[in-house]
Amino acid sequence: QEYLVESGGGLVQAGESLRLSCVVSSGILWTDVIGWYLQAPGKQRELVASITESGRPKYADSLKGRFTISRDNSENTVYLQMNGLKHEDTGTYYCNAQYSDIWGQGTQVTVSS
Repeated sequence: QEYLVESGGGLVQAGESLRLSCVVSSGILWTDVIGWYLQAPGKQRELVASITESGRPKYADSLKGRFTISRDNSENTVYLQMNGLKHEDTGTYYCNAQYSDIWGQGTQVTVSS
């Protein structure tokens, strides 16, 4: 059974950084686009960034270079490096395999202002 498992969330102050990790099962790591989504309180889930099987990244326009998505295939992991965090980055971050439509359980990020 395929899976995605997120970790790395926490409580930080505005301006600080966090790195989220998404461990991806081998069956989808090499064949799927992996994305990070944010569900802020009271809002719909929105795409933050995604990365293709070949490593090409894509970002939401609103991020303005603060976030970086990367993948380490040897570790079966997709990372989301988040710098200069803002209060509006608060919410649950989910990892998603686009073609397989598989979601992780989410990891909570809270940014205090």
